[in-house]
Amino acid sequence: MTDAEWEAVRPLLPVPAWLRGRGGQPEAYCHRAMLDAIRYLVDNGIKWRAMPVDFPPWDRVYAFFRRWRDHSLVKEFHDRLRDRVRQKAGRDAQPTAGVIDSQSVKADAVVGSDSRGFDGGKLINDRKRHVVVDTLGLLLAVMVTAADTGDRTAAHVLLEQVAD
Repeated sequence: MTDAEWEAVRPLLPVPAWLRGRGGQPEAYCHRAMLDAIRYLVDNGIKWRAMPVDFPPWDRVYAFFRRWRDHSLVKEFHDRLRDRVRQKAGRDAQPTAGVIDSQSVKADAVVGSDSRGFDGGKLINDRKRHVVVDTLGLLLAVMVTAADTGDRTAAHVLLEQVAD
């Protein structure tokens, strides 16, 4: 992450409890190093255990990510970034329109058969990803289902997620 990217991202990060005077221990690694490690993992498609030694230990990075995920901080961080991009583009922070789409995709061989389905329109026996984006193309919600899940059914669930 460049210094300019860090300066843009830093104020959007959730503040740790110990910095707000709510107790707890200071974290052993800075958020910038953790975010760099997670970005590297996602960008290169590696396994957690294959994290290069330039980053904090993989188990600490995974624990950091898991804690953020479990407390919905990943979503909060994403939403703050999206709001900032929308405001920079001269739009309201909260979108008033969106686009829903789906795509049937082949899953890896390790994906269990219980989460697969047959999409008769595309003749694909795997999974389907459903997304909702705003008019700028920024992600509002995403869901992965078996390929036999209808778009109408998925749209109801996605719209409930967006409304929350």
